[in-house]
Amino acid sequence: MQEFKRKALLLMQILLVATFIIFEEIIWEGLAKPIYTYVHSLRILQKLEMKLKQANAYLVLVLFVLLLVGVEMMGVYAGVLFVSGHVFMGSLTYLMKVPIAAFTFWLFRTTESKLMRFGWFKKLYELLMKGIEWLKASSVYQETIKQVAYIKAISRKWLIYLKSTYFSQENIFMARLKRIYSYMKHIWKTQ
Repeated sequence: MQEFKRKALLLMQILLVATFIIFEEIIWEGLAKPIYTYVHSLRILQKLEMKLKQANAYLVLVLFVLLLVGVEMMGVYAGVLFVSGHVFMGSLTYLMKVPIAAFTFWLFRTTESKLMRFGWFKKLYELLMKGIEWLKASSVYQETIKQVAYIKAISRKWLIYLKSTYFSQENIFMARLKRIYSYMKHIWKTQ
């Protein structure tokens, strides 16, 4: 029975780590962070930020919770679409979720002091942060991060090699591509 519990906990850690790394490395770093940075720089949102800092804490809480629930429901719906075989629509739904999630994150950062006035909210947030710390401290996470860093480093070297070998200004491959392009363009114009 102990062995089963240990394996179940390990499986749960692996699933959580995979989900967290996919979110953090791909979705946050690749999509959401640039959107968050852009959203944060918008002048209209800077005005909205001032209004939110003056707004009632309950109004801010309701707005944040509605946005958070909406974003999470979009994620669940995207998952349902994926599982049911509608990969394109699932991907599109998930991509539509990203800017809303970035805005929701911006709203949280902007109004964090107001939201933390609610004891239950603060406790949930602290519990979530402890869960993330526990996940990051796990050996599964540490080993996976090392592997992700290794794969990123190899991928960068490979891309640099490809770019310098095949896509630099002065090489045979690019010269041939340009000749083929010019030839096709000439044929197209003469017909």
